[in-house]
Amino acid sequence: MLAADLAEPWRFQAHIEVWLLVTFLVASYVYMVRVLGPRAVGPDGVVVTGRQKLAFVAGIAVLWFASDWPMHDIAEEYLYSVHMFQHMALTYFMPPLVVLATPEWFARTLVGNGGFYRFMKFMAHPVRAAFLFNVAVMVSHVPGVVNASVSNGPLHYGIHVFLVSSAILMWLPVCGPFKEFHIGYMGQMIYLFMNSVVATVPAGWLTFAEGVVYKHYNIPWRVWGISVTDDQQIAGAIMKIGGAAFLWAIIIVLFINKFVKTFRAENEGGYVRKPLTMADVEKAFEESEPIRESERR
Repeated sequence: MLAADLAEPWRFQAHIEVWLLVTFLVASYVYMVRVLGPRAVGPDGVVVTGRQKLAFVAGIAVLWFASDWPMHDIAEEYLYSVHMFQHMALTYFMPPLVVLATPEWFARTLVGNGGFYRFMKFMAHPVRAAFLFNVAVMVSHVPGVVNASVSNGPLHYGIHVFLVSSAILMWLPVCGPFKEFHIGYMGQMIYLFMNSVVATVPAGWLTFAEGVVYKHYNIPWRVWGISVTDDQQIAGAIMKIGGAAFLWAIIIVLFINKFVKTFRAENEGGYVRKPLTMADVEKAFEESEPIRESERR
């Protein structure tokens, strides 16, 4: 039966735990918007913006796509490159959407202003947040951890929780609901660039590794005819290029929005061309001094 199942990589598998998680998150967000929000901000306050709703829908879509069939099954049983893309979606694409979808009033209500808030502020420091995130990324690709997690459900989900939590923490200094945690725009660009560099180390090692690194994926049934070596190289390329391209795209957007637009606005506002009138010409002649006789010679 095991051999027959492995020979059918596209067979449908129901993941009830994923459906329950998505349902719980959607129901909780709706409850927050319709019940908690009006009580917290009052009748004239804004509970959530359209941008926050859109970010939440996009984040849930990414979570569902990365965690349900067929992505989950191909990633855990057949191709490590798909597993890598799954982790990329959960650690790079989804967390900033979750952070952007969270209104400030809800975050402050949830965290409070006591010890938990001080702990969050301490951990959201750029150095500590980046260190924890990159440690999580590095550890999650250690061969022993990968080979053990793909066959151990609790360990696998625990690693995913650790990755997502550290990724959410990593984004707090950039776009989190707590404005006091944010760093300057130049600091944000340097911060994101540094986070894109560290992941290239295991990615380069995986791309040029000789032999089979993750023995769990060394199986005879090859999806799309991809060999185990090519699978590893594709996974390394996804890790090296995918995350870096995503973070660099955000850096470019930050530069355009905050520097180019500001420079253009300052220059356009500082000089306004006025039409030249006859009165301006006459005034210029009146203010000019007559040429002396000595200067004519």
